[in-house]
Amino acid sequence: MKRLLFILSTMMAFSIHAKTFTVSSPNGNIVASIETSGILTFSLSVNNEIVLSPSAIGMCFQDGTVIGAYDRASSEISHKKETIEAYLYRQSSYDTEFNQSVISLGEDRGIIVRAYNEGVAYRFYTNIKGEIIVLNEKAEYVVGDETQTWISYSTNEGNPFACAFQNYYDNCKLKDVKDIPAFLPTTFDAGEVKVTILEAELKSYPGMWLQHLNPNELHAVFSKYPKVIDVYEHRYQSYVKETEDYICRTDGNRCYPWRIFSISKHDCEMPVNNMVYSLSEPSKIDDVSWIKPGKVAWDWWNDWNLKGVDFLAGQNTETYKYFIDFASRNGIEYVVLDEGWYDEDSGDIINPKADLNLPLLIDYAKEKNVDIVLWAVFNALSEHLDAFPKYAAMGVKGFKIDFMDRDDQTATEQAYLLAEMAAEHKMFVDYHGFYKPTGMSRTWPNILNYEGVFGMEEARWTSPESDMPLYDVTFPYIRMMAGNVDFTPGAMRNGTRYNWKAIYTSPMSMGTRCHQLACYIIHDAPFVMLCDAPTNYEKEQQSTDIICSIPECFDKTIIPLGEIGKYIVTARRKGDDWYVAGQTNWDSRDIELSLDFLDVNKVYNATIVKDGINAHHNAEDFSIDNIEVGKETKLSIHMSEGGGFVLLLHP
Repeated sequence: MKRLLFILSTMMAFSIHAKTFTVSSPNGNIVASIETSGILTFSLSVNNEIVLSPSAIGMCFQDGTVIGAYDRASSEISHKKETIEAYLYRQSSYDTEFNQSVISLGEDRGIIVRAYNEGVAYRFYTNIKGEIIVLNEKAEYVVGDETQTWISYSTNEGNPFACAFQNYYDNCKLKDVKDIPAFLPTTFDAGEVKVTILEAELKSYPGMWLQHLNPNELHAVFSKYPKVIDVYEHRYQSYVKETEDYICRTDGNRCYPWRIFSISKHDCEMPVNNMVYSLSEPSKIDDVSWIKPGKVAWDWWNDWNLKGVDFLAGQNTETYKYFIDFASRNGIEYVVLDEGWYDEDSGDIINPKADLNLPLLIDYAKEKNVDIVLWAVFNALSEHLDAFPKYAAMGVKGFKIDFMDRDDQTATEQAYLLAEMAAEHKMFVDYHGFYKPTGMSRTWPNILNYEGVFGMEEARWTSPESDMPLYDVTFPYIRMMAGNVDFTPGAMRNGTRYNWKAIYTSPMSMGTRCHQLACYIIHDAPFVMLCDAPTNYEKEQQSTDIICSIPECFDKTIIPLGEIGKYIVTARRKGDDWYVAGQTNWDSRDIELSLDFLDVNKVYNATIVKDGINAHHNAEDFSIDNIEVGKETKLSIHMSEGGGFVLLLHP
């Protein structure tokens, strides 16, 4: 799948008894420094300004050895340019370049540091025979107690490493960050730039969390290795009942996950930062042509809440035939059967419930040019890997895999295993109830989406204080750096700041209709759901037509305008067509959008879908205009409170 066109020039530079090794970005603006004497430290500067002070890093193993300071360290330096083909990513391909230093910290261990123009990353390696046990990894990042920080805590204070990785961002100074483990990504404002901490190649290793343990530091913390795993009676969902006193047991001849520091001079650079994807292992699937992006009609969010039909709506064959008919009429590629198609409390994923005729539904969908996707609790699928050949043979195209809710070593191993098993049977997976992406979808491009986001499902039960419009214009700058999002947008019932309420069986979104429509362009999501009921979409056909006209994958993505926590404007090109969308927080906003990204030689027919004049009072109000535009055009656009817009441009 991947074609690399690279210019490789390697310079060997061995420095004996060195104390400090530096690696600069190709443009020279970013410098990473590794101090190898006394205490092993990592620091980072941008344009000669320190953005990360010397921070202690290292690893310790059960046999008493460490990766740490080493007076006889040596380094090997290289430079590389490459073009990365990126299937189902935010752009079809991109060029990148880095300088790398491999620093030996002993005969069988060391650290690799890479510097790109958009950030820096480091990872440890060992060349030790046999199995080793990692007691802990040290990372004590010194960022300053007055530093403005965006951080997302675990929602389970009693057992923080067991959570759904869904929470809004606490935007505060570091000194005010709570003493609760927080999952990545985390962003802090270093003055001239913003720095976002991420990780990549999380293989056979627990995910990194950050905790505010010292006034001006964020310390890495990790899930311990599971010793005893049990299951809950409800959903047959596994959980860690008891842990070992170490974080990882693994083959000693390996590299460990990348610790990434993306650097953004302007907020608009953040949603299109490629560090995680660039640092991940290339595709293991040679032929990816069978992996098809698409939209999916979803049942669970709307609570199977059809109206005006002549049958009892619910998890039954007639309801799903209606979903399939709706999908077929609107060119929607998939229908998902969410929780309830098998007896999830028993974990018996091999046998669908008797009152749901799954073979009939699969055949009926095929006749309508629609494909079926099945929901599953992750450990039920892990325990029944024969489900992959069984359902692939029946014609099922993929699994929505839910409720992992942890990222210890065994969980990350299962994530790779399930993706590999799915690929073997030409099936894709949508990882829901899952930790943040770590580049695994480059390695296994049949992984289409990851949740790990405070998405639309929260609207069924959250409180107004959650402020979803604020989150909506925050997470694209932070969380979307890591990878695709399973946000599940598309609400046709929309509420203003003053009349929104959580209704579990008939939910509505916070913000305007146009805010919802904009999700289909702003979000990186090759498998994107229509969360509302088919009968609601049928009564809102204009909105449905707009949603269904937007591609899921694009050739190019840029962010023309935006500011984290305030608003965002995203522009994406597919062939010769451009798709542009904007969202704002609960503040109304007027913007002037230059279309200077358009082709200079083309005139475009523009469809502008924007908040109606009364959207501040009735969030479902919108208007549609059609005009001709070109590269010199500047558009004045008003977004209502919690509002948005969509701009469709065709030559």
